[in-house]
Amino acid sequence: MKDENNYAFIDSQNLNLSIRELDWILDFARFRVYLKEKYIVNKAFLFIGFVESNKKLYNFLSRAGYVCIFKPTLKYKNGETKGNCDAELIPNKLKFSALLKFRQLRSFLRYMNDLRQKLEYKKKRPYKDKTL
Repeated sequence: MKDENNYAFIDSQNLNLSIRELDWILDFARFRVYLKEKYIVNKAFLFIGFVESNKKLYNFLSRAGYVCIFKPTLKYKNGETKGNCDAELIPNKLKFSALLKFRQLRSFLRYMNDLRQKLEYKKKRPYKDKTL
C-alpha cells in the first residue's frame, strides 16, 4: 500500500449535534482511531468553538489526536452558546449542507448514520469497589 497523507476537516458542532439527533453520543477518541485506520487520516482538524470552561475537553481532544482549531462563539439572547464554524458539514444522510449535494462530490461523502456500533460512547462501569 502506498503512503497516504489524508486529512479530515471536522465541524465539531455539527458533528456532535447531528449524532445526538440520531439519539447517540459519539466517542471522539474511538472516532479518531476509526479515521486513522479506515481512511489513513494523518491529521484530523477539529473546528470547535472556544469556551473557557471547556479546557478539559480541549485537552482530551488533543490527547486523542485532534488538531483543535478554535473558532469564536456566538452567545444568543436565550443564553445558548454556539460555535461559529465556517464548515457546515453535517454527517447525517438525511440532513447535510446543500453545498455537498453536487453530484461530483457524492463519491467522497461519508456518513455517520451506520457507525453507532463502532463509535458510540459507552460509560465505563465502576468495579465492585466503586473505582473506575
